[in-house]
Amino acid sequence: MTRIAIAGAAHPHVAYATAEVDQVAEYELVAVADPSRETAERWAAPYDAKVFTDHRQMLRELEPDVVMVAGIYGDRGQVVVDALNAGCHVIADKPLCTTLEDLDAIAEAADRTGRHVTLLLEKRYYPVTLAALGIAEQLGTIHGVTSSGPHKLNRPTRPAWFFERARYGGLLNDLAVHDIDAALLFTGLTSGTVSGSIVDSSYGVATLSGPGAVITAGVDWMNPAGSPVHGDYRMKLVGTGGTAELLWARNRLALTTTDLAPHDVPLPAGHRPAELVLQALAAGNEPDITTERGLLATRLALLAQRSAENGGVPISWTTD
Repeated sequence: MTRIAIAGAAHPHVAYATAEVDQVAEYELVAVADPSRETAERWAAPYDAKVFTDHRQMLRELEPDVVMVAGIYGDRGQVVVDALNAGCHVIADKPLCTTLEDLDAIAEAADRTGRHVTLLLEKRYYPVTLAALGIAEQLGTIHGVTSSGPHKLNRPTRPAWFFERARYGGLLNDLAVHDIDAALLFTGLTSGTVSGSIVDSSYGVATLSGPGAVITAGVDWMNPAGSPVHGDYRMKLVGTGGTAELLWARNRLALTTTDLAPHDVPLPAGHRPAELVLQALAAGNEPDITTERGLLATRLALLAQRSAENGGVPISWTTD
């Protein structure tokens, strides 16, 4: 039995963990901790899980195997470190944390304890992404990646902390991390510069430039209320042998190559955001989204945010 606890349930993506408990008999939700007892009780009740308002007390008393972190963004870094120090593996909603200092503390704790930290980069498991990885070689060398990630703000339903910079952590840190991670998968970029630009806290672009590739990830909270989807997420890959358009919201992958006219690529089945991660942890294996990879995507998003808040000055990065 894999014993799962939730430390912070302010964001509804906490359902990524409960969905797996619903599906897999060998998973048990043992507790939910949140500073809001009402929030903790709401998520704990269907599973008869214990309720805490202090995650440290929960970790001491129950010693869970895996901790899902989905609380207020500015609190997440310390919660992740506390869970690692308690000997738990961590699965976390994005953003993993909101400062580079917190990120360094997470990296140190993960290395010292030997526990895994998995950022739930769910776009990796979308059918469109899996299909794109399967045809990537047909594109030749991918030199350009451009993505667009519009989101509906839905202001009346957002909590007050969402509009506080220190607790929210910034637009690029919040929204660009998924597309940064995906772009690195397709380009293999391991060094270069990262810069950011933000307009009125609601529209921003993160840019990565390195040997042989340029990546731009545009994100915003400006998707019109009249749109039929929360976000019309998309990404275009430009290679020496062709182009591919990942139309995530439309569940389509459009491919054009030197030898093939534009056509839709058949899509495989996808996976739930925490499905493969928890399978790996339950089996004693490292998830395919490694600690190192989650930390890298987070670091680049944080550096893009820092650049945007300092006039867009490029910041060097490398995986070495």
